[in-house]
Parts: sequence; C-alpha cells; structure tokens
Amino acid sequence: MKRTAPNPLLLLLTAAILTLAASCARMGQPDGGWYDDTPPRILHASPAEKATGVKQKKVSIYFDEFIKLEDASNKVVVSPPQLEMPEIRAAGKKIVVELKDTLKENTTYTIDFADAITDNNEGNPMGNYTYSFSTGGRIDSFEVAGTVLDASNLEPVKGILVGLYDDHSDSAFTTQPLLRVSRTDGRGRFVIRGVAPGEYRAYALKDADGDFKYSQKSEMVAFSSRIISPRCAPDIRQDTIWRDSLRIDSIIRTGYTHFYPDDVVLRAFTQEQTDRYLLKTDRSDHRKFTLFFTYGNDSLPAIRGLNFDEKGAFFLENSEKNDTLCYWLRDTALVNRDSLEMELTYLMTDSTGALVSRTDTITALPKTSYEKREKERLKEIEKWQKKMEKAKKKGQPYDSIMPIKHLEMKMSGSSLDPDRNVLIESPTPLASIDTAAIHLYIKQDSLWIDTPHKWRRKKGTLRQYELLAEWLPANEYKMEIDSAAIEDIYGTISGPIKMGIRVKDLEEYTTLAVAVSGCDSIADSTLVVQLLNSNDAVVKEARVKDGEADFFYLNPGKYYIRAFADLNGNGVWDTGNYAQGLQPEPLFYDPREVECKAKWDITHAWNISGRPLDRQKPSAITKQKPDKEKKLRNRNADRAAKLGITYRP
Repeated sequence: MKRTAPNPLLLLLTAAILTLAASCARMGQPDGGWYDDTPPRILHASPAEKATGVKQKKVSIYFDEFIKLEDASNKVVVSPPQLEMPEIRAAGKKIVVELKDTLKENTTYTIDFADAITDNNEGNPMGNYTYSFSTGGRIDSFEVAGTVLDASNLEPVKGILVGLYDDHSDSAFTTQPLLRVSRTDGRGRFVIRGVAPGEYRAYALKDADGDFKYSQKSEMVAFSSRIISPRCAPDIRQDTIWRDSLRIDSIIRTGYTHFYPDDVVLRAFTQEQTDRYLLKTDRSDHRKFTLFFTYGNDSLPAIRGLNFDEKGAFFLENSEKNDTLCYWLRDTALVNRDSLEMELTYLMTDSTGALVSRTDTITALPKTSYEKREKERLKEIEKWQKKMEKAKKKGQPYDSIMPIKHLEMKMSGSSLDPDRNVLIESPTPLASIDTAAIHLYIKQDSLWIDTPHKWRRKKGTLRQYELLAEWLPANEYKMEIDSAAIEDIYGTISGPIKMGIRVKDLEEYTTLAVAVSGCDSIADSTLVVQLLNSNDAVVKEARVKDGEADFFYLNPGKYYIRAFADLNGNGVWDTGNYAQGLQPEPLFYDPREVECKAKWDITHAWNISGRPLDRQKPSAITKQKPDKEKKLRNRNADRAAKLGITYRP
C-alpha cells in the first residue's frame, strides 16, 4: 500500500487542540464524588439481638462495613458485671465478645457499647448502642438513670461504676458483686439497662480491685437509702427542625417509652483514711526530720535515740490532726550530725483494724551532708573576703568582719482589709520575742502616732504570728521591729524590720447579704455560706444567722456561692462513712454568678433547693466538662450547597 506523508498543517492543528484541552483540564480539578457519611449498620447478630434461652458465651455482631471499636476497656460495659474480664474485639466487619464467667440462669445480659463503634475509614459514629440477650424466657427492659456527683464540690464524676442490688441489707455492698452495672460519662450521667421489675438500692463505686463490691476504704463510693422501683410509661418527645441558625422549620412530636426513675442523684465521697501507719521519714532540711503518718493520733510516738541523747533534743511542730510531725533539732551538734539513728514506738492499725504498738528502727539522713554544707559555707566566706580585698585596693569602703545573717521574717499585709491582720512567718521556731521592741504607728496629720496593738501566734501554727490592731479604714500605718527583737532556737536574731501598711477605704468595698431559703429539713443555722472565685476556691465564708449570711469588706469582682450544712458544728465540711451509714454533709451551689462593685450594698436571695443538685453548679467553674459528642459530619449537604443542588441521602 502506498503511504502518504502527514500533512504538517493537520499535525499542528491537532497539537494545538490537545494543548488547549489539557490547559482547560488543569483549570479545575475533577470533583471527588459524594462522601461516605453513613454510620455503620448492623446486619445481624449471633445470638440474635434480644434472643431468649441463650446458652452460648460468645457473641458476634455483624455490620455492613469495616468498623473500629474505640477504648473498649473503658467504654464497653457488660451487665451483670463479669468478675473475669470478657474479651472484646473488632474483627473486620464484626465485633466479637467472649464472656468468661459462667452464665446465670434466667438473667438478661446487656453489652453497652456507648459511642465506641465507628466505621473504619471515615470515623462515622454509630451512636449509643446496647446489645442484649437472655438466658431465660424473657428480656428485662427497664432502665434506671441518674447522675453521680462528687459530694465535696458537686463536680460530675466521670467513669465511676454505678450499680443496683435487690438485696437491701447494708452488707450486700461489701460482700456481693453489684447485680447490674453501668458507667458514668463526662456529665456524670449513667443508664443501667436490662433491669427486671422489683425493688433496688443504687450504689456507685470507683472499683480499684475489679471485684464489683466495696472492699477498700480508699475507693470512692456513693449509696442511696432510697428504694428504687423501675417502671415505664408512654411519653412524647419534641424535636425541633431548624430552617437555618435563626428560624425554626418545624417541631416534630415523637412518641417513645419513658423509663423511670431517671433522676437518681448519688453523692460520691472518699471515706476519711483512719488506718494508721508510717508513710515515710524525711530530712530534706538538715535542721529537722519529719514523720508522715496516714492518720493522726493524740498519742505521739516515743523516740529513743540510738546514737544521741533524745532528752530535750527536739522542738515539735505538729499538724492539726497529728498526721505530720516535724521534729526541729535544738542542738547544733545534732544538726551537724549526718546520721540520726533512733527507735520509734508508735500506734499502728493491724489487720483487724485495731491500734497496736509498733517499734521501728529508723535512720534520718540529710539531703546535703555536713561536709558539703561546710564547704559551701567556707566558699561563701572566701568569696566575701575577695570582694572586700578588691574594695580595699580601690580605696572603697569595706568591712573587716563578715556581717551575720539575720533571721528573714516573711511579712504579708501591706495592703490590708479592716477585718484582716498583718501576718509574720519565721523560717524556724522562735526561742524569744521582745514584744516591747515591736512598734505600730498610725499616720495622723503627717505625724506618726503610737497605736495599741497585740502580737500573738496564729492558732494551729508554730511559726506564724499575727499583729493585731484596730485597723481603721482609709488610714496608713507603719510597723517597726527593733534589731534583735526576735531570736530563733539556733540563736539567729532578726535585723531591723520596717513595713508600711495601708488600710483600704470603705468605698473600695462591697457589702453582700445572702438571704437563704428552701432549707427544708436542714436547720439554716447549720449552714455555712462560702464565696468562691473563678477557680472554685473559697474567698470568704460566713455562718447563716436568722436566715442570712453577711459578708463585709468584700473586694469588687465576680463571685459564686455555695453552702454546706455543718451538722456536727466543727466548722468544716465532713465526708461520709459507709460502715456507719453516714452520708457526706449536704452541700449546695447557687447556679448564678454574683457581680459585686465598689460602694454597692447587695442583698442576694437564694433558694438552695430551687434546682436539683445535678443542675446547681455553674458551668463556668465546673472543671469536669461533658464528653465531646460524636456527630455525623454531613459533608454531603455542604458539598451540595456549594454545587447549588439538592442533596437527598
């Protein structure tokens, strides 16, 4: 066949068309298509969901796509509780749960997956899902729901186990595993499913040892004396459909089965540690050693020195409960001794819970040895001498004797509220104070006038002191302490001390009166009202008198309010005790923020029972925030809107 040569003009035209096509293709990338926003869907299960008469312990749930199971050990809860941990795993398009405990007869089993199931590729959440089956002839379907709060601050308690007993005796919680269980979410909410008709008591437990009963005093617990009788009734739920962010499209009323009770509130607490044993001995400061006990006792330990004479050797600084005992060494010879060997006899709790005498031999070693401390002291002297020699050579002022180090007292209160006092703290225990050498002056017409004052040790402390006076608002004071007025047990004396003190003007303050009502069975005279800052920390407190708690000299700012019932009159909030059937002292929060401004006198009415406990604490100071809810992203609707078309899933 005869071939003809290609037409050059035709080749040029073809190349131009291809180049133009390629250029047009690069102007906009092709669309990737619709997203997979569909959550996993269950195809079937073995045994079938809600099956009865089940004998097998292996459950397989099959899905229409590959799935993931997130944090199964914490999120997935099997009820009745399993003493031997079940094996739970995701395998391709199925979830397999293998129960290890023997199945109980005529019992409904539930496997609550919460929001742990998502698809493998896009992470689309399936939503809360619970699978159930029964070893008997029926499925128990009642539910009990509520909230667990920390009794000390009404914070939601996340991840605590909540369960039921049909045995109403107090011993059930300490001798038997919980009958049915659930676990709280980030809001402290729980739902116990698969409950049979009957009467129950509810409990919460931070189960440290996995035995599903209260077996350790260190475990956080909650108990309710209320008898719960589960029931259900038809109800209507209203769902709002929004046209956009501002306009409602429609309201859909949907019928559903409402399970009761759904408002159980459990106040969780950790029982005070009463078992006593020696935690540790510390001598980080070579001048003292400290004994740390788990619990205090009025009977102090007896110390017998093995390489020193213990008589008159110590100056004891003890905590209020005698659980921390600090022994200051009086003799500098003992201070400089690196090893203090002693025999310590003290009371300790035995395995039966009784206090028995125990004797230990301990050795208290300083963090820094005497040799090293001495080297550092000589180094410091040498450094000072070189500095003086250098000054002498330059003809500058110098000293021939190194100045002694004075006792460094810490002062606070230079800007003072009229209801406060100046606080002075010593770094070491004091041997003597010459109160005649402590002076306080008030400024009047540019003159400093001597004014009456008192000096006293602050209650419950060893090294803190208060300077008391009639602090008149809008006045200036001056405190002067003469040199050597204060001496510690090591012979170190104070240098001259001067401090200016300004007492604020009354116009800088707010006065707040909190009128309390709704006390019901609680006598309002037992209530202690506390003002809190944004960190939920107490700023001031006052006891209720004649239905009102008054706060004076309050600095301007935003505050929150809570109150506790001081039932035993000791002035502090007290935790509960399960063995004694003692609930924690009641505590309440005002859900509102209170703004105080200078020169304002505010009366704030507060009904402490006006809201349920689980809705009282303001979200602004609630540290335990709700878990982030997993939602379908609905990216196809957004894509359709950009393309100007209607998306129908």
